[in-house]
Amino acid sequence: MSVTKAAPPAGRKKGPRPKHVPQRMCIICRDHDAKRGLHRIVRSPEGVVSHDPTGRRNGRGAYLCHKTACWEKALSSGALARALNIEIDTETLDALRQHAATLPLEPSALASASSSGTATSGGAH
Repeated sequence: MSVTKAAPPAGRKKGPRPKHVPQRMCIICRDHDAKRGLHRIVRSPEGVVSHDPTGRRNGRGAYLCHKTACWEKALSSGALARALNIEIDTETLDALRQHAATLPLEPSALASASSSGTATSGGAH
């Protein structure tokens, strides 16, 4: 008695499935990106708001993209506080502003800086 496997359904291909990449959305511009491509700000169960570089801290999270305008609007308009359901004190806002200042420029800003001659190349010629 021989048992044969049934053929896979017509629309399904054999082989490994593509890896699932979690998608998240910036709370300001609503752009979708991979979870690792956005910056997570988290409110811990104790009520402490901080940047979460690992994306794994416990608590309520909100995501911001790399655009400077999104960071400025999130911190000044109260959108981040609304997303995290908490009032954010000025010390924390200042710390987040300092973190935003350390972020690399977005690609559009780099293009405009290089076209105006203000950007420098990494090596000497």
